[in-house]
Amino acid sequence: MTAPPSSGAGQNASRRPLVVVLGASGYIGSAVVRELSGRRIRLRAVARGPFAVPGGGRATTEVVRADLTEEGAVADAVHGADAVIHLVAHMRGQGSWRSAASDPRAERVNVGLVREVIARCAAADGGGPPPILLLASTNQVADGGPQRSVYARQKAEAERHLLDAAARGAVRGIALRLPTTVGSEAGVAPAMARRALSGEPLTLWHDGTVRREFLDVSDAARAFTVALDHAAALDGRACAVGGHVVTLGDLFRTIADAAAVHTGRPPVPVLSVEPPDYAETGDLRDLDVDSSVFRDMTGWRPEVPLEQAVDDVVSAVARRRAAG
Repeated sequence: MTAPPSSGAGQNASRRPLVVVLGASGYIGSAVVRELSGRRIRLRAVARGPFAVPGGGRATTEVVRADLTEEGAVADAVHGADAVIHLVAHMRGQGSWRSAASDPRAERVNVGLVREVIARCAAADGGGPPPILLLASTNQVADGGPQRSVYARQKAEAERHLLDAAARGAVRGIALRLPTTVGSEAGVAPAMARRALSGEPLTLWHDGTVRREFLDVSDAARAFTVALDHAAALDGRACAVGGHVVTLGDLFRTIADAAAVHTGRPPVPVLSVEPPDYAETGDLRDLDVDSSVFRDMTGWRPEVPLEQAVDDVVSAVARRRAAG
C-alpha cells in the first residue's frame, strides 16, 4: 500500500531524482529518511512495518509497505530509482547481529536480498547513468584481523557482489562500513541504559580496555546523504565511515553516570564477568579501522559528541520507562 505524497509535492516534481530507502522504518533508516526529506527530491520510503512520513520536508514522499523477501517486492520497490539506499539487515534480539549465526533466514536477507536489488537496479534502462546503490555494511569487515562473526562474513559477501556490479558498470555501487551506531531504539547503548536505570550493574566480558568506535545515529544518516553527493568519486569503493574511539569501560561508565542523573542514585557499578559461550575472539580485542578515505574524499566528520549521544539515549529510555 502506498501513502499519498507529502506536502513537499510541487510543480514538476516528477522531474526530481527518485531516491529509494529500503529499511526505512529501522532506526538508521528513519534517520536517513529525515535527512533526505529536506531535499527537493522524490523520496520512496520502503518499510515492512508502520512508518510515518516526517512533516514539513521539501521532498515529495511516499511510503511503501512491503516485505522485500516476497516475490516481486524488490522490483516494485526500486522501479524507476535514481539512487537506492539499502539498509535492510536480518537481526533478532534487540537488533543483534549475532543472530546471523543461528538464523538460516539471515543469509537470504543479508546476501540474497542484496543480489536481487543489484539485479533489479542493473536491469533498469532509463537511458542515463546506472542507479546509485548505497549499501550499509559493518566496520567488522574492515578489521584487519580474523572475521568476527557470521554477520560480518555475510556483509563481506554482499559487498563483493556490489563492487563486482560496480566494476561491470551495472550500478554505481558504494558500501559504507558503519561502526556501532548509538540510538535509542536498538543496540548496546539502550540495553545498558535500561539496566542502569533499573539499578543493575553493567557487565563487561573483559577488563574494559577493549576499544571500539561508536557513532550517533544522526551522524550515520548524514554519512549516507554525503555519500550520495559524492557518488562519482566513491563509486566502486567500500569505505569505513568511522566514529568516536572509546574503551568499552569508559562507554559503560558514561552510561551509568547519565542514568544516575535520572535516578538520583549513585552510578551503578561496571563489572568484569566471564564471557559467555557465544563470545568470539574478536569480542576480546580492539577493532582498529582506517576511515580516512571516506573522510578525505567527502569532508564528512562526526558532529554529535559521544557524551551527548549517550545522554540522548538514556533520556529517551527514561522517558519510555516513565510513560509505560
